Amino acid sequence: MTTKNAKVPQNQNYIYKILILFAFLIGFIFTSNLSAQQDDQEVINYFQMEPLDDSLFIQIQSEVFIDPPDPKAEIIVDLREVTNQTVAIGGVLYPYLAFTPETRARIFTYPFKIDLSKGVTFASVFTDVIDKIKLKKIVAPPTKYQISSTMNYINPFFQLLGGERFGFAIHRDIGISIGTGTPYSGPLETSMVMASFHLIGARVGFFTKLDEIFRVSKTDNIRNNLYVFYGVEVGYVIPFGNFLEISYTTNLDEFGDTKGFEQIYNEVYDSNYDTYEDKMAMLENEAPFVLRDSYLNWEFRYPVSILGSTRGKVYVAQYLDEWHTGFIAREMSLAGSTFDFRLDAMVGSKRRNNQVAIDLIVSKIFDMWASSAMAFGPSLVLTTLDDGSFGAAQVFANFRLKLGTSL
Repeated sequence: MTTKNAKVPQNQNYIYKILILFAFLIGFIFTSNLSAQQDDQEVINYFQMEPLDDSLFIQIQSEVFIDPPDPKAEIIVDLREVTNQTVAIGGVLYPYLAFTPETRARIFTYPFKIDLSKGVTFASVFTDVIDKIKLKKIVAPPTKYQISSTMNYINPFFQLLGGERFGFAIHRDIGISIGTGTPYSGPLETSMVMASFHLIGARVGFFTKLDEIFRVSKTDNIRNNLYVFYGVEVGYVIPFGNFLEISYTTNLDEFGDTKGFEQIYNEVYDSNYDTYEDKMAMLENEAPFVLRDSYLNWEFRYPVSILGSTRGKVYVAQYLDEWHTGFIAREMSLAGSTFDFRLDAMVGSKRRNNQVAIDLIVSKIFDMWASSAMAFGPSLVLTTLDDGSFGAAQVFANFRLKLGTSL
């Protein structure tokens, strides 16, 4: 039995169409910001405050001794009756007069309000969400931690599959970060797990595999999977801003090509081959990406706050000899909803098909403290499938936990 070489499909127009559509959507939002949002002169006395000002939300809660404060808490203000004016924070009522005059003034003049006093009509099902959308604060500067070359790794969000690493400081510029997958991988795409030690902009990380990640994955459409054994990754953020990071990834396992391919074969393939050479040829040309070599990586990013997000960036990167571009943001607020969004497009790879990884993780779906701390939603990878068509190679539920307050 002989094996013919499998080539990466040349027609990658699907990926570029998705990128063009995404760019058009961003452009439309920015354009709408210039014309669609005019200041409303009417006084609104019954409203929900859009969580777009972390400092004000924290100040409001600290004045009524809520500890720890939640910068994305649901706050509803009712000023319709002069003798019974209240502020509801997470469902708990507080008198309006319990707050300082300065805070009451900021609440009353808060520009991002969802009017709760309007009646419901037959058209409300179509117009209510649109009316709630506030795009005046679509883009804002990032926090000081995000632009710091030595503390940018500090991140209170732990995502189950892929995305940025969860990171915390031990003391000032010394800290630890951990995560599953790569910063650019989608759900069930790779078995990698990594822990890194950070010191003044530099980091040293060790990665290994967690086979259980693939136990729930199907054995078809696996060409775009990334298999690792164990190794090390060192990186350094260029000083004077968190804009450019350079890293180096290398494999430390001395298994050699034969042993490594044999392990991948046993894990994901169930076919019979006439000769050992045929099996090795199949694995070399058709198997998923097996991390065996060393790679010089870099990422150019621009930290930014989108729709009041507490953490966000746009980026272009080369990682493991593959090109990525994308956008990620945490706790964006739109029409009264709070959610995380990530879109990563792998637009160039010598070993794998181009793909788009998408996360949409929504918070406020659990109760009590989990309302802001936990989020849940779908993740998927769009790429060229085994039959040559374009579709979802992986679809899975993703989960995000927020450990600590936003910075």
